[in-house]
Amino acid sequence: MKILISNDDGYRAEGLVALYEALKTLADVEVVAPEHNNSAKSNALTLNAPLYVQRADNGFRYVNGTPADCVHIALTGLLGYRPDLVVSGINNGANMGDDTLYSGTVGAAMEGYLFGVPAMAFSQTEKGWKHIDAAAHKAREMVLHMQAQAMIGVMPWLLNINIPNAPVDAILEPKLCRLGRRHAAEKVITQTNPRGETMYWIGSAGEALDDGEGTDFHATRQGHIAITPLKVDLSDHEGLGSWAQAFARMSQPHPGDQTS
Repeated sequence: MKILISNDDGYRAEGLVALYEALKTLADVEVVAPEHNNSAKSNALTLNAPLYVQRADNGFRYVNGTPADCVHIALTGLLGYRPDLVVSGINNGANMGDDTLYSGTVGAAMEGYLFGVPAMAFSQTEKGWKHIDAAAHKAREMVLHMQAQAMIGVMPWLLNINIPNAPVDAILEPKLCRLGRRHAAEKVITQTNPRGETMYWIGSAGEALDDGEGTDFHATRQGHIAITPLKVDLSDHEGLGSWAQAFARMSQPHPGDQTS
């Protein structure tokens, strides 16, 4: 088995190192990760500047770009082969609900999925790397489970996985969940720089809004690992019928448009 690992916290992040150590005995593992923290970069690709790949003293390769850049470069020439699995993380903090739209961790995994490779995005629910070795152990278990189910190296799929910050024995069994929803983000933070110019900092993510039973928020709050299968299709399938009627009316002449 061949695994490509990336993340959005940078190539020296504790979560990335722990994930590599947990998986390196299962497969041939390559790490291609961002040079710097790239949280909230989603699926962004760098198109207006050159990208460079360097080799770190720990053997990892790093790129002066986004998480999606790292996976894109790896899959389109850097590796020279097609990995069986792309694994992203372990992220320093949760990626649940609306977070998945912004997450660089999910963006890296999604890039693998878009290239037809099965992919998993791992995050811890709280920042700080507490019990990161336990999270890495659980990530290893899940990769082994997917391998035992013969789901690696075949048709693509994308899983978003959030693991509570707890010892191994305190982490409850995985639950299959849907994404919850958050409230709108906190108010933007303004400051004045030494030149008297106003600076703006994006506010913190909002608290959970839809966190009932069946959501990723609910599962992790109960101590379970939350697993959510994701897809890329953003089409409003349920609303297509209503929109079809609305646009059909657009082709009809309006009374105000008639001329004498």
